[in-house]
Amino acid sequence: MEFPETARLLELLRERRLLAIVRGRDPEGSFRTAYALVEEGIDVLEVSLTGTGALDVIARVRAEFGDAVVLGAGTVLTAADADAAASAGAGFAVTPAMGEGTAHAIELGLPTLIGAMTPTEVWNATTAGATAVKVFPASVGGPGYLSALLDPFPGVPLVPVGGVRADQVRPYLDAGAVAVGVGSPLVGDAPHGGDLAALRERARGFLKAVRP
Repeated sequence: MEFPETARLLELLRERRLLAIVRGRDPEGSFRTAYALVEEGIDVLEVSLTGTGALDVIARVRAEFGDAVVLGAGTVLTAADADAAASAGAGFAVTPAMGEGTAHAIELGLPTLIGAMTPTEVWNATTAGATAVKVFPASVGGPGYLSALLDPFPGVPLVPVGGVRADQVRPYLDAGAVAVGVGSPLVGDAPHGGDLAALRERARGFLKAVRP
């Protein structure tokens, strides 16, 4: 199967520099969060499967925006997760680590961001076929650690995820990240049915931060 994001995911990560992560307790709130992000100009989205009703949220976002949004499923842990995400309309997969879900997502043809932290994990993710490596949790090492990882792996596209604040975006990008993945510092309580106006304000801040 050919997914819409297969040929363009890495290119768009390099161009957009921002992957928004939606994980919510309220499916309607999660959908509205995704809708607001796209309206504000953030069109590379990950909906975590640990959120309530995540597959339905993915399906609704895909139905609403079609190929105008680059839409993935996060926390893909098992082969069943990968199958369900693809069926719901996800065009890429994100995993916290190597595992069954990683291997099956790649078998399906889904571009995959594989979670890694150590040099060994980065290498294993790369050789397994990662489209990019998700450095997680990024907050443990910060931009300096990401820069150090690129010394032995200069050609590996790294995406730091986990606690990335707006004021850290530029340091991560300057350290060599192709993009940053941002969850709660960006979306706040919006995916739980919270403040969408505040979400929009934060989205503008993050977009400003990723621009040169």
